[in-house]
Amino acid sequence: MTEEFAEQKQRASAWFRQLRDDIVAAFEALEDSQTEGPFADQPAGRFEVTETKRESADGSDAGGGLMSVMRGGRVFEKVGVNVSTVYGELGERAQAAMAARKGIPGMKDDPRFWASGISLVAHMQNPHTPAVHMNTRMFWTPHAWWFGGGSDLNPCIEYDEDTAHFHAVQKEHCDRHDPSYYPRFKAWADEYFYIPHRKRTRGVGGIFLDDHNTGDWEADFAFIQDVGRAFLPAFVPITEKRRNTPWTEADKDTQLIHRGLYAEYNLVYDRGTKFGLETGHDANAVLMSLPPMAKWV
Repeated sequence: MTEEFAEQKQRASAWFRQLRDDIVAAFEALEDSQTEGPFADQPAGRFEVTETKRESADGSDAGGGLMSVMRGGRVFEKVGVNVSTVYGELGERAQAAMAARKGIPGMKDDPRFWASGISLVAHMQNPHTPAVHMNTRMFWTPHAWWFGGGSDLNPCIEYDEDTAHFHAVQKEHCDRHDPSYYPRFKAWADEYFYIPHRKRTRGVGGIFLDDHNTGDWEADFAFIQDVGRAFLPAFVPITEKRRNTPWTEADKDTQLIHRGLYAEYNLVYDRGTKFGLETGHDANAVLMSLPPMAKWV
């Protein structure tokens, strides 16, 4: 399986990097076009790009990526768009978690892995403009491969038409591949992004999938590309619609409290956060999703 998947790994890694470049360009264009509101007079936001490195237990190279973060922009208060390709051997805790989740035999005898993906979280200046999360990834071991990811909208002030638009774009891209995908992955998102101790979801949902392997790599890769392609048309029109809505201090307070909810989820439940920290990836890149400011009551 190692030789067979060399080309597939390269293609997947290149796609996630291209998607990252497209999103970064689109977000900087939003910053340039923001000519109204309290932040219009400050310089348009730009991403600061940092190379990240992962080291194996013996100190050898184990991959890395790019952490791209914009802070204090006209539209975005903080947004991170990370891309990485990492590899090596899974530690005992990660092996156990993988075996329990996937039921993969042989992990203990051959714990090699390879993973590549893009992860994005945006926290906005205007409380009427929703926060958003998106990630897509490919994971490989000598015993199995799969894709995962999704996108979900996290408004602190909800608008039904925004939720409908976001979900409609997700459905359109899912339906290109299988009409069962959207209802199945929407339900998975509602379950996955649920916060048990708050008895609510962290936002208005989207789609989520993991361990996706139909046995046809080309078809699954095409689908995960469309999951990524859906992001900009799902999110950018909502941002353009809401970014100039006047807000009050009460609205900002609502936003900060909602961000606390988001932080609770990512630190307590999120699989990607746990995996990144357990496998030794750059902690700043893993925790990029946390908001710049939050509040608890």
